Amino acid sequence: MEKGDHHGGYYGDTLTLPHYPPNSEPCCCSCIAKLVCTRVFQILCTILLVVGIIIFVLWLIFRPDTLRFYANNAALSQFNLNNGNLQFNLTVNLSIQNPNRRISVNYDSIEAMTLYEGQRFSAIELPPFYQGQRTTNNLTADFSGQDILLLSDEGLRNYDNDRAYNMYGFNVQLFIRARLRSWIVRSMPIRARINCNLELPLISNNTAAGGAFQSQRCSFNWV
Repeated sequence: MEKGDHHGGYYGDTLTLPHYPPNSEPCCCSCIAKLVCTRVFQILCTILLVVGIIIFVLWLIFRPDTLRFYANNAALSQFNLNNGNLQFNLTVNLSIQNPNRRISVNYDSIEAMTLYEGQRFSAIELPPFYQGQRTTNNLTADFSGQDILLLSDEGLRNYDNDRAYNMYGFNVQLFIRARLRSWIVRSMPIRARINCNLELPLISNNTAAGGAFQSQRCSFNWV
């Protein structure tokens, strides 16, 4: 029997109406925040695009050529290794060519080091300087003194062979921090590494050099 009131009338199932909290109208705060973030993002993208175009146009105008490093001359007057104690005297004359017509270079710091059998045995600081457009500057790196040089068994065998043939292989490296200049614009500090692989005879009072040193170009890499 269907349910009804005490008069016997039937009203059906109870209907539940949805409950709306007061002041439930949607807020526009989140919409405004999203709109502001979108506009800021669009502005930043536009700025980055404009800066990128300017940099690209400047690169097309100037097109900086790579700096050129040369080992023009080198002399080894002492290289004596005894029980890990090394006495050495090595001089390397270098030249740096800036082939650019619109770009000059400020060399803020130059560290020169030399390695034998992959082991560093001397490092010096060369003086900073300014290099103008389309100019060549000369540097001299004097490595002299004594230090500890510990070689592997293979390295010791190579040293004995070098001493027997009087021809020693060295790797001279330059670590440079510099800034490029064009008119009144200066770049941020940039770093480069230069590698010069040299084969040198030991020059002494009784032994002359085995031929004149041949100038050679050194490798150059931005780091």
